[in-house]
Amino acid sequence: MSGWLLIIFLLLLGGMISTLGDLLGSKIGKARFSILKLRPKKTAILVTILTGSLISASSLSLMILVNRQLRVGLFRLGDLQKKLQDSRQVLIPLKEERKKLEKKIKNKEKELVQLENNIIALRSGKVVIRSGQSLFIAEINNIKKNSINSQIEEILINANRYALDIVKPKRKDIANLLLLRKNHIEELQKKVSKGGNWVINIKSVRNVVSGENFIYAIPEIIENKTIVTKGEVITKIDFRTEDLKKGFGDKINLVLASSLAEIKRRGSLTNEIKLRGDSVKKIRDFLIKNDQSNYEIEAISLKDSKTAQSVIVELNINFLNS
Repeated sequence: MSGWLLIIFLLLLGGMISTLGDLLGSKIGKARFSILKLRPKKTAILVTILTGSLISASSLSLMILVNRQLRVGLFRLGDLQKKLQDSRQVLIPLKEERKKLEKKIKNKEKELVQLENNIIALRSGKVVIRSGQSLFIAEINNIKKNSINSQIEEILINANRYALDIVKPKRKDIANLLLLRKNHIEELQKKVSKGGNWVINIKSVRNVVSGENFIYAIPEIIENKTIVTKGEVITKIDFRTEDLKKGFGDKINLVLASSLAEIKRRGSLTNEIKLRGDSVKKIRDFLIKNDQSNYEIEAISLKDSKTAQSVIVELNINFLNS
């Protein structure tokens, strides 16, 4: 039943019941009828009151009968309020989780924008620092505990200066570009304070475009150990005569690349193998004078090298038995 029809019906019903009540009260008054030993006048008043109550009761009953929301509101209001309160309690952690998710989404959107900028910069050649690139490498050997903080601060200053020269070479004043997490620095200080020989490597977290105002970096601490010793054969590769003559330079590069991969596996931070200047000439001269079918080329370390130190090698060629 629509609202307007219900209102009209209630008005008609109320009018009819009130009219009947009034007629009934008048007749009871004229007949001097008595209920419950009341005087006729008071009996008429009682009938009028009962009639009004009947109007209210009939109106309410009709509304309850035709309106489901009213029935629910009257008889289940307490349960609904309790459920609503429970729902609100459940919603509190969900709202907090939603805020966290929205924050993560915003951070991911920022990262996506930065990634797009980096891709554009890569294509245009504007990236000056690559993700994972070392900004500064320093050795720390059993320093005193009271000077640990100053030593680490000096390392960060040098890393910042190096980054500033690359990212903003024209800037004359010193600006703090590096951003490192406080807990990373605290972990670094804690580990160094235990003593020992360490290498601290300050690395960029992401690609950096020329002119950027901030560089996110992370400190890496590695044990400063001996990677190769003087006279050690780092790697050796077998070749046939025809292989060496067809692609001599490629074969030499393969030996050096294999040597670099080996020292990287051992924990070296160097990014290249330095070759003794006359090594290639000696091998060429050897091949001109000899015409054997199989050879072995060795990369031999010329000095002791630790984690952060450069590795210098010379190449040696030997006959292999057929």
